[in-house]
Amino acid sequence: MTQMPTPDAPLRIGTRGSLLALAQAHETRDRLAQAHDLSPDAFQIVPIKTTGDRVQDRALRELGGKGLFTKEIEEALLDGTIDLAVHSMKDMPVEQPVGLILDTWLPREDVRDAFIAPGPGGIADLPQGAVVGTSSLRRRAQLLARRPDLQVVEFRGNLQTRMRKLDEGVAQATFLAMAGLNRLGMAVGQSPIAPEDMLPAVAQGAIGIERRAADDRVAAMLAAIHDVPTAACIQTERAFLATLDGSCETPIAGLALLEDGGLWLRGEILRPDGTEVLAGERRGPVADGPWMGEDLARDLLSRAGDRFFG
Repeated sequence: MTQMPTPDAPLRIGTRGSLLALAQAHETRDRLAQAHDLSPDAFQIVPIKTTGDRVQDRALRELGGKGLFTKEIEEALLDGTIDLAVHSMKDMPVEQPVGLILDTWLPREDVRDAFIAPGPGGIADLPQGAVVGTSSLRRRAQLLARRPDLQVVEFRGNLQTRMRKLDEGVAQATFLAMAGLNRLGMAVGQSPIAPEDMLPAVAQGAIGIERRAADDRVAAMLAAIHDVPTAACIQTERAFLATLDGSCETPIAGLALLEDGGLWLRGEILRPDGTEVLAGERRGPVADGPWMGEDLARDLLSRAGDRFFG
């Protein structure tokens, strides 16, 4: 029988310290408490500052990739400071450190990007040469593919920081993930963008929970809140990303959806300046999801050639 945590010996949940990350950690805590009939006091949320949080004056691609938002949290997991880690899946590298495993996902939120601007309208309504802020190479490339006349500036920081920059006039528009806005209960005049118009980042809208591979107690507890449909989609998308060797330096988008009892995967790769977009899709049984991701990635790579991302 699994030994359950208590207020005197709580289960320690590691997370980044942003409002969104804390909201995701609280959702994880509440789902675990409900699934196991425990008091919220049986859990302790442990905020951990990552390199990506500390360094705000440089672009992510200059700092070394996605692990910027996970390294310190994973170190705390490995040394026993925390018992599990809650992550935004779009921040996660495709491989975990030896001794850790990522095999639990919560039900996925809205996968779409949101266009944020003070006035009404969308990308097409921006004036010629307008300034748009984003720290995402994917969003930058997708935007320039549609509107090469626009100026794109670096927009680092959490959701609140980016909204403040918009208010200060640093840019006339920006993008945020609908999932984050929904989880924080924020309505900021956003216009959701259909995936057909802007394919989201791989695993956008999903919360993943990482644990020590040998921790059977935590594994048993997490099994009760694992969402199987989300897992099928995320594993497919991450197989696509892994085959492309995706990082923060590579404009990649991908989305898998469950449809008519099977999986529908769409993916695209873009030149960083938006001058070329290669896209494709696959449909097949759920069990073939990872293979579909790998196959689509290989197809796009064969079409791209060696210098596509250069």
